[in-house]
Amino acid sequence: MTDVPSPAGGGRRIELTLRALVLGCLLAVIFTAANTYLGLQVGLTFASAIPAAVISMAVLRALRGSTIWENMTVQTVASVGGAMSSIIFVLPGLVMVGWWLEFPFWESVMICVLGGVLGVTFSIPLRRALVVNGGLPYPEGVAAAEVLKVGSPGVDQTESAVRENRSGLWVVIWGAIVSAAYALGAAARAFAGEATRFVSLPASLGGGATGVGVGMQFALLGAGHLIGLAVGLAQLFGLALAWLIAVPILTSPDTIAWLTANGIPSIATTLEPGAGAEELAGTVWSREVRFMGAGVIGVAAIWTLIKLAGPLIGGVTSALAANRRRNAGEVLDVTEQDIPITRVAILSLLSLGGIGVLLAFVANGMGLGSAAPLLVVGGLIYVVVIGFAVAAICGYMAGLIGSSNSPVSGVGILAIVIASLLMLVVLGITGLPADPNVVAFALIVTAIVFAVAVIANDNLQDLKTGQLVAATPWRQQTALIVGVVAGALVIPFVLNQLNAAFGFEGGPAGIADEPLAAPQATLISALARGVIAGDLRWDLIGIGAAIGAVIIVLDEVLRKVSGNRIKLPPLAVGIGFYLPAAVTFMLVIGAVVGFLYNRLVAGKAYGAVAKRMGVLLASGLIVGESLFGVFNAATIVGTGNAEWAAVLGLADTWPAMTAGIAVFAVLTVLLYGWIINRSAKV
Repeated sequence: MTDVPSPAGGGRRIELTLRALVLGCLLAVIFTAANTYLGLQVGLTFASAIPAAVISMAVLRALRGSTIWENMTVQTVASVGGAMSSIIFVLPGLVMVGWWLEFPFWESVMICVLGGVLGVTFSIPLRRALVVNGGLPYPEGVAAAEVLKVGSPGVDQTESAVRENRSGLWVVIWGAIVSAAYALGAAARAFAGEATRFVSLPASLGGGATGVGVGMQFALLGAGHLIGLAVGLAQLFGLALAWLIAVPILTSPDTIAWLTANGIPSIATTLEPGAGAEELAGTVWSREVRFMGAGVIGVAAIWTLIKLAGPLIGGVTSALAANRRRNAGEVLDVTEQDIPITRVAILSLLSLGGIGVLLAFVANGMGLGSAAPLLVVGGLIYVVVIGFAVAAICGYMAGLIGSSNSPVSGVGILAIVIASLLMLVVLGITGLPADPNVVAFALIVTAIVFAVAVIANDNLQDLKTGQLVAATPWRQQTALIVGVVAGALVIPFVLNQLNAAFGFEGGPAGIADEPLAAPQATLISALARGVIAGDLRWDLIGIGAAIGAVIIVLDEVLRKVSGNRIKLPPLAVGIGFYLPAAVTFMLVIGAVVGFLYNRLVAGKAYGAVAKRMGVLLASGLIVGESLFGVFNAATIVGTGNAEWAAVLGLADTWPAMTAGIAVFAVLTVLLYGWIINRSAKV
């Protein structure tokens, strides 16, 4: 593969063009809608950089005159727009606590835009610390750079490169079609979309209950392929801890009796006598075990921040030194030209000013009166301090394990606990009652911090791609801001459609009696209410924190003994705790399938091409099912009929579950076999 060339004769780069920004915004709309649905359904989002790059190269090649840097611009705008959808890990909480009945357009947009722009400005000094000097793998950023180098004009214009680009586009398209068609079949009740079974354990195993399930969703299969085997197995470890240890112990009659005798609350004691295994195990997991997962995630997030302290200081120092050299008249290399730090400071101050106005508007609307100035000032300090910290954590984890599995939701859990504790301080100073308005204010401040986190999470991955293809950082950072706005404008529309069609767990019911799980928003809103009301199960979070500490030690030992080849990412283990078992299990299957596929094609003449095709297939699978979910919601809202597609009604039977597994397995084998054949012909 050839190196990335500089402009001929040192001329002007074709990089930040109007057509690139427009195409990037259009793709951002698609990926934002897809990610919004996926995140609310299963608690995960995916990095859209690679499919965006493939689509960009196909479109701009037809328009002629494009360059690798122009394709980089399209990818940057599209991927950051899609990443902005992760804000749905917090915003639905405002519906769940009853503050919003729907998502007001301008308030939602301003939360996303103002926090997102801060995410961009915070990621500029982090670029030097984590991208240039961090030594992190950035798996998705590196993969996206390889795709751009192969398919962009002016880099490698061999006939095989052109064929690969075209084949890659068709892989994304057909992956999306198959995924959407399967989701339509499940919606039509032709077969089950999930197979789950709960069991009561014999007395010899404690007499409790547990369950196992698998969601036949191609979006999950694709996401599992992208996260990789190490993270998938870590999630499986978390799943086993939750469902093979924690749930059986907490549902055991002996444990329940001991807890009752010692005055320790247990959700199992509130259930009706003779509750079935499904009700018992499901309730204990959702109301108790997930809080242990929150403890694991919180400890892991803090550990990550501690490990980042040195690189962060170095990044800020490097950015200031570069600005001094620029002011002294030194011409920096094009790949080192960030937005000047003075302009970064101005952008940051403008964003903080907008956040201050937004918080003042919200506080006055909530009737918080004399406490409003304290809440606004405290909120701004919180956004700056915690926002920069979570930007660093998420940026580091994006570089370590990829944006698709970076712990933005886990960091959000940590952020809401801190915000809620600070709200308790404000309540003590002002004498305000601990009512839902206070909970809602904490959620809004956390949503802004979350916007900072998700953009930094994605931006650093994109900036790594830019570094590898010799893109100009300041142009790329400008494109990032455009992407933030594009994604923010879409989110309220999609959220309102999904809310009206399905509703969210714990919130008002939608037209269909199928509330979206929104697992992170459910947990985050529960944490906020629990901290402020004073009834949060700190004991469960403490147990999770202790488990997290043990996992951190185990991870460090494994890394040292194996020479960093064997890992147990603590945040991935925490995710295995609090995601539904059916979701986690299919993610693990996807990770194993992706690993086996990559092993199968390794060493083949077309192995590198086949590996890239696998990434594109995984992306297409995610996009297809997710866009069908948005279409399904819009159709339900438009027709007022929650069962418009359910014409067969077979999904609740064991034959339907068996049929669903069989069809899913056959389609998976056919798809992977098909892309191997296409790769061999490139």
